[in-house]
Amino acid sequence: MHRRRFCGAATGTAVAVAVAVQPAAALSRPSHIGTADVIRLCEHVENLVALDAQRGGHSSLERAALAGAAEALNLQKKSATQRVRQKLFALASDFTATAAWSLIDAGQLDGAGKHLDRALTLAGMAQDAEMTMQVWNLRAMLARQQGEYVEAVAAAQAAQMTTVARRSPFHASLAHARTAVGHAHQGDRQAVLRSLGRAEDALGKADMATPRPTWIAFYGPAELHSLTATIRDVLGEPAEAEAASYRALAALPKTYRRNRAWITARLALSQLHQGDVEEACTTSGDVFTIMNGGPLPGRMRRLLGDFQRDLITTAPSSRIAQEWADRYRTEWSTP
Repeated sequence: MHRRRFCGAATGTAVAVAVAVQPAAALSRPSHIGTADVIRLCEHVENLVALDAQRGGHSSLERAALAGAAEALNLQKKSATQRVRQKLFALASDFTATAAWSLIDAGQLDGAGKHLDRALTLAGMAQDAEMTMQVWNLRAMLARQQGEYVEAVAAAQAAQMTTVARRSPFHASLAHARTAVGHAHQGDRQAVLRSLGRAEDALGKADMATPRPTWIAFYGPAELHSLTATIRDVLGEPAEAEAASYRALAALPKTYRRNRAWITARLALSQLHQGDVEEACTTSGDVFTIMNGGPLPGRMRRLLGDFQRDLITTAPSSRIAQEWADRYRTEWSTP
């Protein structure tokens, strides 16, 4: 699902209304916001999403996203209908959330919360439930990475309560899955199983052919299996985690290279946690083959760092552990 198509669908009616209600003289003023301005900003967001898919989160992406948000807000000074103004606020929120995600993916967590606070405010001004859920989803991810598991659960539950999640089983499934991840880190197995069950049930009710915005295009059966793998490993069930990782890899579209590398790293961890050191080292090496020399996002480098630490703990004097460290240390630890 391309963001341009989504933005076009979302803005077409608003722009048509704007044209219909403005007097001809007003339309001729250079200060009026028209269709081209909104579409151009939508395309800019899409380009940033493509850049993220190619390189992962990085400081240049954050700066470009914040510049896009500033431009969308600056256009508020010009003549526009209320509906177009709300779309500009939604775009500003989208840009700001993209800036937050770039920091989260890069592993630079300190500034991400400020961006998410701002994105949530802008989403409220836009009265945009889709953007509101996107921000709460990112907030849950950020809180989990910061070790704030109570906040991670609360943010995921806030995502569940958004209008779009209440209406869309697809969105609801993601929100329940995020809740399950938070519960897993709290060690609440019953709550995990309850949330996972709801995520699976909701995804089973979703129409997978429905067009969706780019921010949530990553989600589906493969991502739910991937999150399940993480959850099972956190709960100390590495065999179940390994099985879920294989299901995720089987369901993942071939174009999702970074997702495949991430799931492969999680698979290696689950194998290591079962004591299969040699197999785990071989699997983790596949991560670098999949990335084919491309930059590893900060989150992935941290996951591989976790693998190395667990490898040393599991097999401190093993030859294969030393070989893994010698071969891959530079690749996974270099920003």
